[in-house]
Amino acid sequence: MSDSRPILGVTMGDPSGSGPEILVKALTEPEIRAVCRPIVIGDGATMRQAARIVGKDVAVRSIERLSEATHDDQIIEVLDLHNVDLSRLEFGKVQAMSGEAAFQSIVKAVELALSGETAAVVTSGIHKESMNLAGHHYAGHTEILADLCGAKSVCMLLVAGDFRVSHVSTHCSLREAIERARKPRILEVIRLTDEAVRRLGISQPRIAVAGLNPHSGEGGLFGDEEIREITPAIEAARAEGYNVAGPVPPDTVFFRMTEGQYDAVVAMYHDQGHIPTKVLSFDEGVNVTLGLPIIRTSVDHGTVFGKAGKGTARPASMMAALKLAARMAGGQ
Repeated sequence: MSDSRPILGVTMGDPSGSGPEILVKALTEPEIRAVCRPIVIGDGATMRQAARIVGKDVAVRSIERLSEATHDDQIIEVLDLHNVDLSRLEFGKVQAMSGEAAFQSIVKAVELALSGETAAVVTSGIHKESMNLAGHHYAGHTEILADLCGAKSVCMLLVAGDFRVSHVSTHCSLREAIERARKPRILEVIRLTDEAVRRLGISQPRIAVAGLNPHSGEGGLFGDEEIREITPAIEAARAEGYNVAGPVPPDTVFFRMTEGQYDAVVAMYHDQGHIPTKVLSFDEGVNVTLGLPIIRTSVDHGTVFGKAGKGTARPASMMAALKLAARMAGGQ
């Protein structure tokens, strides 16, 4: 009988952080194995060390190519890149070696997804400073993935159950974020958000667009970006057939989504969207990159350096990311 569970390529993340330990915890949960066939992409020795740290009696098997995978639910299979020297690895420290290992795992994961060998990519936490030390100068995962995939139009979507927030801008200064809140970009994010929500099973998405300024500018009293850029983008989206409301004052729009009025909110900048999501569901939020030719979900946290090597980091966000990737890939 064929196995319909999607194969997910799961990056190990920064080996100096808690990513490997979180992965071991997540991948030994029966509820995860029930919905997907995960393959860790990273360093086999590091994953075996992580299993010992968290006290899980699970076999970690290294493979050199995906075709060697058995998809045995009782073991963790690692596409072994052999790129971590455990004698030099320091937990909770910024290291070029760790940044390079994390970057290589992302490159390989994207390669496998683009070739169709995996159904989706699920990423663990990375440390931007470590990757920069290794010579990879990116603001974050989103920018790396867009570059590797040749995608020109991407955005970040945070998902926490029925709470969904996309972002017009993410990793930039607040001053630059204001400059990026332009009609073409806002319209682009509305389109990407609608497509993603439909993929999650909602046939007629109701999307709210948050204002940029207090009270959405109060008719121009507190700023005119809503008048000049945001409202024209909403009107253009409506003309294309999208069900879009706004600009909705940012201090009420997220509450309205929790009340069931909207299926997703388009936030204007990073913290506007991240703060409510993390207050609502700090441990179980999932980061999704929209606009790529592949499915990519991720934990909504960093490397958790403070708990690295202690076996105490929680796997809830990784488990949610794995489940959402399987769902988006048609495995549920």
